[in-house]
Formats: sequence, C-alpha cells, structure tokens
Amino acid sequence: MDTEIIPTQDLTEELPAPEDTRNQRGLVVGLVIGGIALLAVIVGAVFLLLRPSTDTARVRDVFIIFMALESIVIGLALVILLVQLARLINLLQNEIKPIMDSTNETVSTLRGTTQFLSDNLVEPVMKLNEYLAGFGHLIRFVRPKK
Repeated sequence: MDTEIIPTQDLTEELPAPEDTRNQRGLVVGLVIGGIALLAVIVGAVFLLLRPSTDTARVRDVFIIFMALESIVIGLALVILLVQLARLINLLQNEIKPIMDSTNETVSTLRGTTQFLSDNLVEPVMKLNEYLAGFGHLIRFVRPKK
C-alpha cells in the first residue's frame, strides 16, 4: 500500500499587519479610481475631437491637456519610486545592517575561538605526538632485535 505525502503549508509564516493591508487596499483603490478618471478624460477628448466642427486650436488645447495629465502621471510614478526607495533604505538600515553586524561579530568570535583552540589544544597535541614519535624511534633504536 503506497502512502502519499501531502505537503502542508508552513503555518509559521508571518501574516501581514492589518494596517499594511489597509494601506495597500487604499493604494489599489486610489489607483483604480485614478485610472478610471484618466480613461474617462481620454474618451471625452477623443469624442470632442471627432466632431466635424473641431478646429486646430481645440486639438492643440486637448494635446496640451494630455501632456499635462502625462506629466502628472509621471510625477506620481516618481513619488511612488521615491517612497519605495525610502522604504528600501529603511529596510537596509534597520533590518539588514543589524543582521550583518551580528554575523560579523559571530565570525570574529569564531575566529578567536579557532585561534584559542589552535594555541591551547592543537599545538600541544602535535608536540606530544612529535615527542612520542621520537621516543618510539629511540626505543626501537636502543632495543635489540630478536
């Protein structure tokens, strides 16, 4: 009888904080509303441009409005980029740097422990082995062969 092993989900993973999920939902809702408003403006502008009585001045004005909206969108993208960059820097300073400092401290402790063991355990054992090997050769040299 074959038994299948069914992988289980790791329940030790941290769940996001409720404030984080609210902030993310608010951001998503804001982006969706902004996208719908931008789409409505574009549809309205295209409708007005397709009317037969439209002159070039109106086309120019609508193009200027599109350029203004585009610069606003680019500005918002840059603001979001700056916020994400600030969060990354905060993460590096407050979470990664302490981990690196702790790792460096552990490596330094390990280096000192290795040096201590080398000086106080390995070298005396090696010297003892050298002396015992020399003593063994002396015994074999002095002892008569049978």
